[in-house]
Amino acid sequence: MFLGVPVVLFVPLIGEFTLFNILILIIGLVIIWVIISIPVYIAGKIVTAGQSSIFDAMIATMFGPITYIVTLIIVDFALGSLIGSGAYIWALIFAFIAWVGVFRTSFRTTWLRTLAIAITAIFIFAVVSIVFSAFLGIMVPAPFFPRF
Repeated sequence: MFLGVPVVLFVPLIGEFTLFNILILIIGLVIIWVIISIPVYIAGKIVTAGQSSIFDAMIATMFGPITYIVTLIIVDFALGSLIGSGAYIWALIFAFIAWVGVFRTSFRTTWLRTLAIAITAIFIFAVVSIVFSAFLGIMVPAPFFPRF
């Protein structure tokens, strides 16, 4: 009870909200973060001739999506009242530039090499996903690859 109101009303309940489940969620998110950082690390090593580290990749994969979402929301909100529904397209463009900017800062390289790191990381992720799905039967969710 908090001020006479049950606490359950303040917390959206999805499954059981226990300390153990929160701990499992945090551990799972850290594992996913490390796994997603590996293709970015490999791409950074390839493009920067071995000058990047796993720490650079992990910083880029942590702050890149956060920067993307924040920029997307702010630009869409700010431009939405000025130009209407076309603001979302501009928000996507600015959010992508911000995300690449995070990669540029993390890897301390030029814009062109940063773009190469992003494209190479996507390619490496796709290849690893296809190899895992072929040999182990593990598949990346449908939005990433079309079903045949």
